[in-house]
Formats: sequence, C-alpha cells, structure tokens
Amino acid sequence: MNGLERTLAFLGGEPVDRLPFHPIIMRWAAQHAGVTYRDFCLDYRAKCEAMIRCADDFDLDWVTVMSDPYAEASAFGLQIEYPENSLPIDVGGHLPDLRSARSLEPYRIEDGHHRLLNRIAEVREFRRRVGGRLFIVGWVEGPVAEYADIRGVTDSAMDLLDDPEAVDCAMEVIVECALGFIRAQVEAGADCIGIGDAFCSQIGPALYRRFAWERERRMVAEIHRLGAIAKLHICGDTTPILPDMIATGADIVDVDHLVRDMTPFARLLGPGQVLSGKPDPVSTIQDGTPDSIAAAVRESTAQAGGRCIVSAGCEITPGTSAENMRAFRVSAAFEP
Repeated sequence: MNGLERTLAFLGGEPVDRLPFHPIIMRWAAQHAGVTYRDFCLDYRAKCEAMIRCADDFDLDWVTVMSDPYAEASAFGLQIEYPENSLPIDVGGHLPDLRSARSLEPYRIEDGHHRLLNRIAEVREFRRRVGGRLFIVGWVEGPVAEYADIRGVTDSAMDLLDDPEAVDCAMEVIVECALGFIRAQVEAGADCIGIGDAFCSQIGPALYRRFAWERERRMVAEIHRLGAIAKLHICGDTTPILPDMIATGADIVDVDHLVRDMTPFARLLGPGQVLSGKPDPVSTIQDGTPDSIAAAVRESTAQAGGRCIVSAGCEITPGTSAENMRAFRVSAAFEP
C-alpha cells in the first residue's frame, strides 16, 4: 500500500499493512532538507521539495502545507516578518479595537495575496508530484485561532467576554473567507483540509461551544461537501472539549500529549473517524529512545482501540534526530 491508500483504508476501517504515519514536520523538515525557514514559508517549490524529500527519506504517508499560522492573517492585514531561519514574527497590523472587529473586511483570494496563492500553488505542486501516492493535506485557520492572530491574543481573550457580538461579526467574516480558501485548496488537489484552531484549548468548554464549535462544524461540512477529508487540530490539553471536537464530524481529530488518556474519547468516534497523536514531541520523540518511542505509540494505539494515526501530539522539534524519526516510523509497524 502507498501512503494515500493506507490512510484512506485506515479511515474507512479496512485492513492496512501498518498504521498510517503522519508526523507534523515544519522546522524539522526545512532543517532536514537544507531549506531556510523563510523559503519554507514563502517559496512553494522549496517547501514541496523539502516535504517530499522527508516523506521519501522517512517513509511518511502524507505531505502538508503547514508552516505557520499567518497565511490568512497576512491577507487580513497582519504584518509579518520572516527571519531566515526562525519562526515568522507578528510585527503589527492587529485590529485596533472592537469597532474594527465589527467591520472586518473579507479578503479575496483573487486579489493576489502572496501567502494564499502560494499555498494553492503548493497543493497543486504536491498533486503533480505525489498525487495518488501520498495523502495531501491543505490547511486553514479556525475561527478562534484566526481572530486571536488578527486581534492579538490578550485583546481577543477579553473580547470574548466584553463584546461577543463584535467577535461574532469578525468570526463570520473569517469563516466565510476560510470556506473560499478551503474550496481553492480542494480544487487544487488536496485530499484533506486541516483546520487549526489552537487557541481553543485556552478558552474553556463553554466559550469553545459558544464561538468555535458550530463554525468548525460548518467548515467540516463544506470540506465533506467537496469530497475531501477533514482534520481538526487544537493544541494543548483539549480533554474538556474533545467530545465536541469529535462531534464536529472531523474525520481525523488530533490529540496533544497533555490529554492523559484517549480511551473515553475513542468510544465517541463515529464511522470513518479516527484520532491522531499523541506522544510528547519533546520528552518522547526528541529525547526518547527507540524503545520508549515504541511504547508511547503502543499506548496511544491501545487507548484509541486501534483507531489512531501515528503522530506526535504536535510539531516534531528541530532537535529530533534522524535516528529517532526512523524509530518513530518503525513504531507504526505494530499490528493495527
């Protein structure tokens, strides 16, 4: 089986030769391929080359467009600097007040925003080079994460309580733009669209249900309408919101290492739904041994009743050795 076949079969509950291997690699991928992180974020050819090289060198089953959360934020006017070999930096351009949130203007892909067009070109390049062989994953930001990016984390957290109606106005624009970006990526050849809504783990279950859940569910529904697979990624301890995350209908639900036990949540999965995760990227994958990595994967697999894609809880760190990455891949060979 190739990576696409293996992933689709696993999602469909069909027999597979091993568990799908979907580690989240961004800085690690650029480093392995000898690509500057600026180019990884801004040059779709360099990004595709790095991701495909990693997939081939370490037998990954997927490629993704993930690099940083600022593609859509830059189209909304956020100002970003791209250092040569470190993470992009938000340097300003936030929504200054709640009035500006109420009157947020939508972006249009056709206006030529570089980061948006770059991502679409990247998906298209992945389709040309590895379509039918690897699982191609596009990406959009979820409503809470995107609002936090364009308003600023502190102000956005206060806004949720101070003026929820203004936040609603902005988030409706965010979601409508995201739906268009989803469509463009699926049309370019994405097999799956990931939704990243990281800040949701910081706001509690009541605010998650108030601001995020229905909007994420709409995004998942649109991905499904287009014939693609939906993935939902929320970093941190999502224990209180995991039932709602699963209830969005996302086919793949990422689980971070801070969730102690996936067992009760695996019981909530519907047909075609799986979990993904959850070994600690630092203590287990970066600093562990082949034996401890294998033990962590076995534990995740057991907790999920076998319905768990092999991945760390979040991004593989740049300090992870090639040897540990190979050990991580070998761990996927345990009986699904």
